[in-house]
Amino acid sequence: MKIKVATIDKGGKDKLYTPLIEHFLKISRPFATIEVIDIFNKSIIRGHEEGVIQSKHSYSEAFANHFSANGVNIALDPNGIVVDSFDIAKILKDKNSVTFFIGGAYGLEESFVQQCNKCISFGKITLSHKLAKVVLLEQIFRALAINNNHPYHK
Repeated sequence: MKIKVATIDKGGKDKLYTPLIEHFLKISRPFATIEVIDIFNKSIIRGHEEGVIQSKHSYSEAFANHFSANGVNIALDPNGIVVDSFDIAKILKDKNSVTFFIGGAYGLEESFVQQCNKCISFGKITLSHKLAKVVLLEQIFRALAINNNHPYHK
């Protein structure tokens, strides 16, 4: 199984989050290949200068190259369906390719969300991009553990 996590994020090494991200990528390897894609380009910078609508549009454009034509595309959005670990396990079960999208500071365009197969939420809380990425990676590993009868979830 191949999983991509695409985020609107400047990326780079962070003393707090990078070790956690690397940890979850490492322990997930027996079950799936996970690629984290941090995107922050000139179009996004320009969008932020112009406003909310242009920012959201720049996120959609940045994500377009990572949209999976043959896989499952999942948007993370506060207005999505609230999921638990077992829901994520069901989403991943028997899939070959899954791409998760974490929007930028202004969220995602509704038209982009509509193109995705699913729109999920971890609740009404707002998380920083890096923290949302860590939470998602932990939940992906937990879901993989559930699907593979690994004791992590217990």
